[in-house]
Amino acid sequence: MALPEVNTETASSVDSAVFDLKAIIDSEAEPMELLEQYVNAALMDVLKVLGFNVKYVRGVGPYLYDENDNRYIDCVGGFGVFSCGRNHPVIRDAIKQAMDLDLANLPKFGATTLAGVLAKQLLDIAPGNLDKVYFCNSGTEGVETAMKYARSATNRERFVYCEKAYHGLTYGALSINGGDEFREGFGKLLDDVTRIPFNDLTALEQELAKEDVAGFIVEPIQGKGVVVPDDDYLPGAAELCRKHGTIFVADEVQTGFGRTGRMFACEHWGVEPDILVVSKALSGGYVPVAAVMSKEWIHKSVFSEMDKCMVHSTTFTQNDLSMTAGLATLHVLREEKIVENSAAMGELLLSKLSEFVEEFDFVKEVRGKGLMIVIEFGAPKNMALKMGWKMLAPMNLFPQAVLIPLLKEHHVLAQVAGHHQDNIKLLPPLVLSEQDVNDLVDALRAAIAPCHKFPGPVWEVGKQLGRYSIGR
Repeated sequence: MALPEVNTETASSVDSAVFDLKAIIDSEAEPMELLEQYVNAALMDVLKVLGFNVKYVRGVGPYLYDENDNRYIDCVGGFGVFSCGRNHPVIRDAIKQAMDLDLANLPKFGATTLAGVLAKQLLDIAPGNLDKVYFCNSGTEGVETAMKYARSATNRERFVYCEKAYHGLTYGALSINGGDEFREGFGKLLDDVTRIPFNDLTALEQELAKEDVAGFIVEPIQGKGVVVPDDDYLPGAAELCRKHGTIFVADEVQTGFGRTGRMFACEHWGVEPDILVVSKALSGGYVPVAAVMSKEWIHKSVFSEMDKCMVHSTTFTQNDLSMTAGLATLHVLREEKIVENSAAMGELLLSKLSEFVEEFDFVKEVRGKGLMIVIEFGAPKNMALKMGWKMLAPMNLFPQAVLIPLLKEHHVLAQVAGHHQDNIKLLPPLVLSEQDVNDLVDALRAAIAPCHKFPGPVWEVGKQLGRYSIGR
């Protein structure tokens, strides 16, 4: 029996007549109220208290614009998603092309082209000799995949991870999360995990020598605090893993695709992981996607036979829009030399910000690689300023005394690098220009300088936040 033909032109015109996205956006004048009522009231409370409840209406490159068309330099970057900039026209056009082609998306039992092409391109640029790719939707899902792979490949169960590590918030990834604030209240997690200090080869060797560790999972540069390891740490860790039969997993969810001035952060130290997890920037800021690259023998330990061909899978793996976003992102990274720009602008920004250590009593260190940089604050030497520090430091409120005027007065969006840390993290899109760098440095200098006057207007911000924190 022949199926009736569908008049797609008519269907399309009807759909466009009844659905108007811009009208929906314009009709909701108070998005904060909707988010507070239906999504996450606690987060909205934080934004209101800090004055971060800005209504952003569009984004272009490294900038956000509010409803009054004020331009902000975005140093949060969707936590590292927008490496190619917001709403990159090439990536947007590629996704439109995929939609216009009416591709045979997700047949599940059938072959499509784009996943294979993206997998090949990823393996071509990956550090070391990686052979296979598994696609999923997010960094935490990629970490879960790496954990299953490591257990399957080694017939071991224990994992070693680092203090202050961040690998995601699903149960397996949460079990190896170095921040207890994320773990509290969620009950019993995996038992076979061991936390060790980051950048400590002796501690790692003590654990691996027990010959029961399936995988050592590590960020080449820790996102929480932007902690850069000693030059011998990652090469030494990889060597120890191979010596003791442990899978070396590099979590480059945030550091991958040019963030640190190299395509992958592992390249700074010539490290070749057994498993490499990437996500965030691969999406181009449009469609969620993650990739787990591994050596063939590890991959085969999971997908070992025909009846195990789907023993590890997810519904949206290899979907055409994600694959298109990934391919377009790699194209933009290559053609626009974005990784090279990250290295150059990162070096310029780091050199200019490093002058703050001598210039400001509160600035203790500036560190990072590429456009992944942190400004670390600490107790001042000046006695009068110490009083202010003692007032704010117990609640880690000093950074907010800088961040609030940085946003309100200088239109730079930034945040701290983790819970209970006195720092400001800069994670902007990698398309910053030299003028953007100069503007950013000027804004930070103007926001930090008033902190060195006590009492002063910035300290009033700190007292206000302190009263709110105590009240809560």
